[in-house]
Amino acid sequence: MDAFLGFGLGLRPQHYTYILEHRPAIDWFEAITEDYLVPGGKPLYYLNRIRELYPLVMHGVSLSIGSCDPLNTEYLKQVKVLADKIQPVWISDHLCWTGVDGLNMHDLLPLPYTEEAVKHVVDRVKQVQDFLGRQILLENVSSYIEYRDSNVTEWEFLTTIAEQADCLILLDINNIYVSAVNHYFDPLDYLNAIPIHRVRQFHLAGHKNCGDYIIDTHDAPIIEGVWSLYAQAVKRFGRVATMIERDDDIPEFPVLFDELQQAKKIAKNIWKENVCIS
Repeated sequence: MDAFLGFGLGLRPQHYTYILEHRPAIDWFEAITEDYLVPGGKPLYYLNRIRELYPLVMHGVSLSIGSCDPLNTEYLKQVKVLADKIQPVWISDHLCWTGVDGLNMHDLLPLPYTEEAVKHVVDRVKQVQDFLGRQILLENVSSYIEYRDSNVTEWEFLTTIAEQADCLILLDINNIYVSAVNHYFDPLDYLNAIPIHRVRQFHLAGHKNCGDYIIDTHDAPIIEGVWSLYAQAVKRFGRVATMIERDDDIPEFPVLFDELQQAKKIAKNIWKENVCIS
């Protein structure tokens, strides 16, 4: 199977009707897993309708792969039922923890970058992949704090987990940009350290600049700095499925469609350059 899906958008309820009525020239959609775990209802109805027209991937926010709580098997059963039903091209979630003692804080919290944390996460990823019967993708999150115990970089941490657990990577370009500003590292060091064969998907999004720090908000257009970093990612990783996330202040569908065309234009220009050079 060709892992390159093309250029997609996050599937949001505000756009269900538009998508079904206009059938826009989008290559694929990314569905938030948790929006469709309740059996029946309008969300699942629309998901099944759209699934008939476009490839889908599932993107979760509740796996909490880094938590010290036991894996939530009931949640995993629901994810597996949904995956069996809609047959996503792949399933992804975040390299983070979301709570303790069964409390979901609804935030994607970073981990300490230590050998102990690597072993913990690798074991849990293997369990999840065995349960689902497929590889998963792990996404790098944006961060606003650092742990004193961390003894490797974030990119070394992510790479080691992906290699040891034999999982894939959803590389969020905006999150790299945000964390680079917040923690004063060169985002190109991050890109250049990630193994090419592990990256299956890119995320692009907007954020809020608060002056001394940046917050990953997904409520604004993509800025030039993120577009530039995306261009560097395309140069390194080649043809990788790319999509835009928008979770707040969501505009009409054509606005996001036009923004996606910019991603497509950047990527195609770089691919042409690479062909000419080779």
